[in-house]
Amino acid sequence: MKASALVKLRGVTQSYQIGRKVFVAVDGVNMTVNEGEFVALLGPSGCGKSTLLRIITGLQKPSQGTVLYRGEPVTGVNPRATIVFQTFALFPWLTVQQNVEIALKARGVAPEERKTRALELLDRVGLDGFETAFPRELSGGMRQKVGFARAMAVNPELLCLDEPFSALDVLSAESLRGELLELWLGGGIPTRAILMVTHNIEEAVFMADRVIVMDKDPGRVVADVNVVLPHPRQHKSPEFAAIVDQVYATLAGQTQPEHLEVGTAPGEPGRTRALPDIAIDDLTGVLERLTEEPGRTADIFRLSSELQVDSDYLLRLTEAAELLGFATLAQGDISLTPLGETFAEASILARKEIFATRIRRLPLFSWLLKMLSAAEKPQLERSVIHAALELEFPPEEARRQLDLIIQWGRYAELFEYDDGSEILSREPGVPAGTSV
Repeated sequence: MKASALVKLRGVTQSYQIGRKVFVAVDGVNMTVNEGEFVALLGPSGCGKSTLLRIITGLQKPSQGTVLYRGEPVTGVNPRATIVFQTFALFPWLTVQQNVEIALKARGVAPEERKTRALELLDRVGLDGFETAFPRELSGGMRQKVGFARAMAVNPELLCLDEPFSALDVLSAESLRGELLELWLGGGIPTRAILMVTHNIEEAVFMADRVIVMDKDPGRVVADVNVVLPHPRQHKSPEFAAIVDQVYATLAGQTQPEHLEVGTAPGEPGRTRALPDIAIDDLTGVLERLTEEPGRTADIFRLSSELQVDSDYLLRLTEAAELLGFATLAQGDISLTPLGETFAEASILARKEIFATRIRRLPLFSWLLKMLSAAEKPQLERSVIHAALELEFPPEEARRQLDLIIQWGRYAELFEYDDGSEILSREPGVPAGTSV
């Protein structure tokens, strides 16, 4: 018997206009969440996962497209869906019981019934005995349990989870994942479907029946993976590893020709490629690790486990290695290029020289070096560069990109930056930007 659809998104696009520039957060998303499903919405930071949750629950109206709930268009807040946020979002001046009851109070539930339902839910999530405690007295995992209880108090058909475990330590997160699955699989919660946003690949495959994979720039669905493994799932089983590896391969993609990889400079037609938010020392560490691999090639999933690196961050590191020409990606594997091997085995000063040569070929750096060369003095105020970057990126991303430009440029000794005066200047002897 075919499961009935709770939520359908058809051609959903969310764009924002800032000044004269239109930024697209999600573009043409089609997806369905069926009754009885646990669906994970997976993708890198900035791909619009949380935006889609707000659209699905009616907290935000899409710029284009249709959102249907049980076949009816969603207009306004959807009373049959609720969200658990990653930041707990508890009222610190209320007790645990009062934090759960407040959701019921907002629905006009009578005091006695509020109390009964709140106590029952707190018992169900394992917080019996903590009803009179305040949030400050609880661990992170216990505070998130309060968030789950409060969300379930209104008997939502659709429970939306916005990276609910990301603010927890590893052990608390693992414990809470297991407890949520126990409630879901055992029918201990009234929910008909769960939609969880995450950037953690193993978490998605461990919990969900389906993994909807998104990519960014703009946010879009690139794969819908069925996870046909029985619960409880074993992280080390070959079947589990195969699905995780498949998702890693989808997200990592495959190295494209250089002109497609590097993008275009600000102000030019085409997409200005954002720099991956990584630390250069971490990138160096990954490249050094790859020199120890047979054939200088490693499976990205295995590398994540061995290095104990979050999957989202490791994918940003592999993206940086690819962008700089230090590695290539194909079918979930990362392979060192001869240049990457040279960089990994070079001295500190030689690494700086190689890095400088590689980033000068990136349109973003070539553009900035030309701007510095055209200035009356070879220096620019941070605010001027930031204003120019805001024509290409949303404000928060423009700030992040400028910080990364400064970090990478200082390491390569292309720029000097004075944090007090907020002046960026070209290092003596560095010519205007050209492609190398």
